[in-house]
Amino acid sequence: MKRFVFGLEKILKLRNYAEQEARLELGRAVGALSEIETNLKYLAEARFIAAEEQVAEGTNADNIRHYMYYIAWLDNEKERLLKEAALAEQKVEEARNVYLEAAREKKAMEKLKEKSEKEHKKNTLREEQKTMDDIPNSNI
Repeated sequence: MKRFVFGLEKILKLRNYAEQEARLELGRAVGALSEIETNLKYLAEARFIAAEEQVAEGTNADNIRHYMYYIAWLDNEKERLLKEAALAEQKVEEARNVYLEAAREKKAMEKLKEKSEKEHKKNTLREEQKTMDDIPNSNI
């Protein structure tokens, strides 16, 4: 029986590699977004604590002014991080689309390989059957 050889094996390997790279890039993008979201949570907690301390008993005018500046800085930082988060979400979406496309291309190539392999087996079995059918006729 003749061994099956898929003529587009190199392309299949390239598509596997492209899918793996796209998956890694998607992971990096999701990680960056997660880090930004963690920083936003930290800022929210810091702002809450600063607001509590601002209204605490025994707080003088200098401390209140300090807390107000700190809260203003936290708000500015929050706005900056929200913009970064929007960009990061866009990158995640783009990376997801690239990954999905790479996965589709790989799957299509795998299906083509499976189809070619089935066709090869079918042809091989047909040839073997033909050979087996010819053996009794050759003894005459």
